[in-house]
Amino acid sequence: MTAPTLSLHREHHLDLPAAREVARHWAAKAEQKLGMACRYEEGPDHDTLHFSRTGLEGQLRVDAKCFELQAQLSGMMAAFKGAIETEIVRQLDRLIAGRADTPHTGA
Repeated sequence: MTAPTLSLHREHHLDLPAAREVARHWAAKAEQKLGMACRYEEGPDHDTLHFSRTGLEGQLRVDAKCFELQAQLSGMMAAFKGAIETEIVRQLDRLIAGRADTPHTGA
């Protein structure tokens, strides 16, 4: 039996520095509230946030147009796929909306 996969795509109208800020904020909350281990890698045109905890492992790709999340669920986490997906979408949408209201500086 294969592990359930989360695959989310969220478009935004932020520049890359603002999108990075959203992703880093999401990672900090995931570490603090969910006990996730997060590692952030910056790149010239996109970044990758790697995250994991027991039963969940994935990546969030961050660029100036969208967030792409891919995650594998296993064990007890697999039973909560729908709730996990709903919560991730809610958090990302809230963070994106919060940054969209902030004036941008940069390219």
